Amino acid sequence: MRTGDRRKDLKIRNTPLNGGRPMQSWIRAQGDRVGSALLHPVRSVPLAFLAVIILGSGLLMLPVARTAAEADATLPALFTAVSAVCVTGLITVDTPTFWTPFGHAVILGLIQVGGFGIMTLATLLALLVRKSIGLRGQLVAQSETHTLNFGDVRSVVFRVARIMVVFEAVTAAVLTIRFWLAYDDNPGTALWHGTFHAVSAFNNAGFALYSDNLISFADDPWIIIPICLAVIAGGLGFPVLIALLKGGARMKDWSIHLRLTVYGTLLLLAAGCALFGAFEWNRDETLGPMTVGGKLLATLTGSVFPRTAGFNSIDYATAAPETLMITNILMFIGGGSAGTAGGIKITTFLVLGFAIWNEIRGRDHVTIAHRSISSSVQRQALSVALLGVAAVISGTLLLLMFTDYSLEKVLFEAISAFATVGVSTGITYDLPPSAQWVLMALMFTGRIGTITVASALALSSRPRLYQLPEERPIIG
Repeated sequence: MRTGDRRKDLKIRNTPLNGGRPMQSWIRAQGDRVGSALLHPVRSVPLAFLAVIILGSGLLMLPVARTAAEADATLPALFTAVSAVCVTGLITVDTPTFWTPFGHAVILGLIQVGGFGIMTLATLLALLVRKSIGLRGQLVAQSETHTLNFGDVRSVVFRVARIMVVFEAVTAAVLTIRFWLAYDDNPGTALWHGTFHAVSAFNNAGFALYSDNLISFADDPWIIIPICLAVIAGGLGFPVLIALLKGGARMKDWSIHLRLTVYGTLLLLAAGCALFGAFEWNRDETLGPMTVGGKLLATLTGSVFPRTAGFNSIDYATAAPETLMITNILMFIGGGSAGTAGGIKITTFLVLGFAIWNEIRGRDHVTIAHRSISSSVQRQALSVALLGVAAVISGTLLLLMFTDYSLEKVLFEAISAFATVGVSTGITYDLPPSAQWVLMALMFTGRIGTITVASALALSSRPRLYQLPEERPIIG
C-alpha cells in the first residue's frame, strides 16, 4: 500500500462514522460550544425572560385562572404573560373580569419578577441559598443591574430588593387605607387592591383591577398621588435611587448619570404637565367637565403615566391629536436606566441632545457638567435610539398591514408596546392574532433592550487589531 493510501485509510478509520473517540470528542466539543453560547450572560437575560413568560402563560391557561373555563385562553394568556413580565400593561382581555383571583395573583407575580429582573432574582436566591456567587452569575447580574464592579453585585442586589419592598409596602399601605375608608371595600379586598396597584405602579406595569383602569379615581389625590410617586420612583432607576438614599443631598458630588436622570425627569414632568394641560384643559371629551383640582391631577397623570407606567386616568381614544403626539414623545424617551421604566431612557436622549449641541457649537468633545463624555457612550446612545426607531417603524408598518386602523392609532400602539408603557387608544382588544404577535415582539424587545437583543443574536465578537485609513463623507 502506498504512503498516500495508508494516510487515507488512517483518516477513514478515525472519522466520526466509526463511532470512536473522535466522534465523541467532537460531539462533546460542539455541546460545550452550544452550551457556552446559550449561557453567555448577554444571552441569558432574554432566555430567562422567555422561560418565565412560558411558565406564566402556562399558569394563566389553567381553568382556575380564568372566569370562563371553556374559553380559549391560549393567546390571551401568552399576551398577558408577555405584557406582565415586560411590565407593559397592554391587554387584550378585561383583567378584572376575564381572570380569576388566582389569575390576578399570577399576573402580580409576573409583574414583580419582570420588574425585579429575572437574573437579579436568580442571583438573590443563589446568595440566600449558597451564600456565594460565581463569576458567570456576577456577569449575569451585572447585565441586569448595570453595575460596574464585580464587588458591587452582592450589595446592589440586596439594595434593589430592599428598595422595592419599602416603596411597594408604603404605597400599598396608603392605597389600602384609602380603598377601605373611602370606597367601602372590606379590609381583605382593600389590602389586595392596594398591594396589586402598588406593585403595578412601582414596576411601571400599568395593570389595574378596574375595567376603566384609574379613570374612576382621576380626581382622588389619595389614589393618584401615591401611584404617581411610586411610578416616578421606579422609573428613576435603581442606581439613582441608591445614590439618593446614600446621601444624594450633596449635589456637587452627583455623577453625570444622576444629574441627567434627575434633572431630565423633572424637565420632562414639567413639560409634559404643561403641554397636556394646554391641549386638554377645556376639551369636553377629557378634562373639561372636571373641577380645577381634578384637572391638575389629570395633567400630572398625563405627564407621569406615559413615562412607561401604563395607567390612564383619561380615555386616550378621545384625546386631541396634539396630546397623542406629546404622549408618543414621552413614551419613546421613557424613564431612567437600570430601573423598571422602558423607552430609550432619559440619559440616552440627553446624551444625544448634548452631542448635537456641542456639534452645533463646533466643539470636538461632548461635555456635560464639566465632564467629558466618551465617544463609546455617544455611539451606544446613538445605537439605542436608532434601534428603537427601527423597532417602532417596523412594528408600525406591520400593524398597518394587519389592521385597518389609522396611522395615528397604530403608531401610538407600537410606541406604547416598545417603550413598555401600556396606554392605548382602545384598539388592543380588537387586534387580530397577527397584530398581537407584533405587539408581543415589541414589548419583549423593549423590555430586555435593543442592545441586549442585538448582542444576544451576535454569534461572536472579534476585536479588530488594525485601523483602516480615515475618509470623511459629506454629511447633511
